[in-house]
Amino acid sequence: MKFIDSTEIFIASGKGGNGLVSFKTARNMPRLGPDGGDGGHGGDVVFVAAPQLNTLSTVRYKSRFVAENGVRGGTSGKTGRCGEDTEIYVPLGTEIYDATTSRLLCEILVPGQREVIADGGRRGFGNLRFVSSTHQAPDEYVAGQDGRELTLRLELKLLADVGLAGLPNAGKSTLLSVLSAARPKIADYPFTTLEPQLGVVELKERGEFNLQSFVMADIPGLIEGASEGKGLGHEFLRHLERTKIIAYIVDSFPIDGSDPLQTLDLLRSELAAYQETLASRESVVVINKCDLADGEEDGTERLAALKKAVSDQGHRVFLISGVSQSGLVELKEGLFDMVQTASRRFEAELASRLPVVKGLMSAAALGIENHGMLDFSTALSDGRAFGTQAKRA
Repeated sequence: MKFIDSTEIFIASGKGGNGLVSFKTARNMPRLGPDGGDGGHGGDVVFVAAPQLNTLSTVRYKSRFVAENGVRGGTSGKTGRCGEDTEIYVPLGTEIYDATTSRLLCEILVPGQREVIADGGRRGFGNLRFVSSTHQAPDEYVAGQDGRELTLRLELKLLADVGLAGLPNAGKSTLLSVLSAARPKIADYPFTTLEPQLGVVELKERGEFNLQSFVMADIPGLIEGASEGKGLGHEFLRHLERTKIIAYIVDSFPIDGSDPLQTLDLLRSELAAYQETLASRESVVVINKCDLADGEEDGTERLAALKKAVSDQGHRVFLISGVSQSGLVELKEGLFDMVQTASRRFEAELASRLPVVKGLMSAAALGIENHGMLDFSTALSDGRAFGTQAKRA
């Protein structure tokens, strides 16, 4: 399935059902009293978190979502049926923007989250509502409220625990393939990875029935100028924004003879140019392809000097080889412990942010005045009431 991380869709909530003007009847007694019921509410457009999804493909190929209208009120005071809600399932990490104003409306971040982006029009009122001691036979009714129409832009930022950042052919895909069940494309040429890959890393070494794991994402290789749109990585840098830990993958003995320390500086500078907070995100440096040290002149000494130089910069360093699978247990356990610590901070931050995020979905935040108001005087003044009473008003 093609990886899709951005798309635009049109949504429309349902119109509220009109109220009914009706009178009880019997043989030779045409008007025994009003019995017109209220209409039903229009259906809402609801975004639902779907942890089993990892792309926006479910909405890319159906770009129009319209909820059902409410049904008109019935006789004998019966209320019309409410319109069915339209539910849109999106992966965790989806941001929902108003395409017209570019305003962030909502973020889908936790399993089970449901956000009403466009609430349906409120029901209209039947003439039974207008009965009073001085107005026994009202023929007024209130029309149902119109629904809302919005064009939305959806952007997906993967919710991975660890994001791999490195130059092309640094060994990111190989590392993901040996740590998880993911099977990214691996080849000996640059830009083999054309789209982000996700894998679940399990700590099986801690016990056969151990459930400890974390999610790792392989981001397409970065090059100098990626933050300005060069190469492929710039299209996917957004996916590193939500990762708890960034693992910089550095080739210990690059074929082109480049300096691994300069490579690390390049990666950090590109992330900082894209978003300043990325460079300060908790991170580790994974020095890969250490098995080549035996075949290099002074390879062991150069590798030890590289590790010391990176450590002196304040980084936590892991020496591994994705091919020979050396150092992987220490890497997995180290990353897992860091993820657990970062997760506690993330959950605390999310708990403080989520009520605010949900508050964005109020009608006022969307610029809807009195949307959902059931007040009779409001219905009369805004032109949704019809009949003799409306004329008198």
